[in-house]
Amino acid sequence: MRVLILGVLLNGPMNGYGVRRRLEGMSADVWASVAYGSIYHGLGKMADEGLLEIVEAGKGGKGVYAITEAGREEFQRLLLKAWHEVRPIIDPFQVALTFMDKLEKQELLSALHGRMAQLKMGVETMGHIMDVKHHHGAPGHIRENLLLTRAMLQAQLDWVEKAIPRVEADELP
Repeated sequence: MRVLILGVLLNGPMNGYGVRRRLEGMSADVWASVAYGSIYHGLGKMADEGLLEIVEAGKGGKGVYAITEAGREEFQRLLLKAWHEVRPIIDPFQVALTFMDKLEKQELLSALHGRMAQLKMGVETMGHIMDVKHHHGAPGHIRENLLLTRAMLQAQLDWVEKAIPRVEADELP
C-alpha cells in the first residue's frame, strides 16, 4: 500500500479521497488487494515518518498531502525492490489444493466446476476492464498490469480444466 500511495502522490498533492479515486482508476482493487479504508491511516503514518507533508489541513486528519524528498526516495527504494524481488504468490486456493484428498469425489468435482465458472467470469471481466481502460485513455502500463492479472487467472483456469477429467478418471487426488 505504501508504494501505491507514494506513487500516486508523485502526480501532485491530494487528499485521501483523491488517492482512492486514482487507485480506483488503475483498478488497483483488482490486482493489489487494496483496502481503501486504510488510505487515511497510511497517509497519516507516512506523514508522521516524514515521507509526506500536510500542505492543507483538514478535519480529522483528512487534509491534502504532498510527497517529500524522503518519500520520493522511499518510493524509489520500494519500487526497485518490487522489480527485483520474486516472491511467491500467496493464494488460499493452494492450501485447499493441498488437502483435496480430504474431499469426497463429488464435493471436489463440484468445487472445481464452481471454481472454473468463477475463473471464466474473472478472465472475461478482466477483458472488459481492459477495454474500458483502453477507451478511456488509460496508460499502456496500466493495461499491462491488467493483462498480467488476466493471464494468472487464465493459467489457473487452464489447470482446473485439465484437473476435472483427471478427478473424474480417479487419477486425482
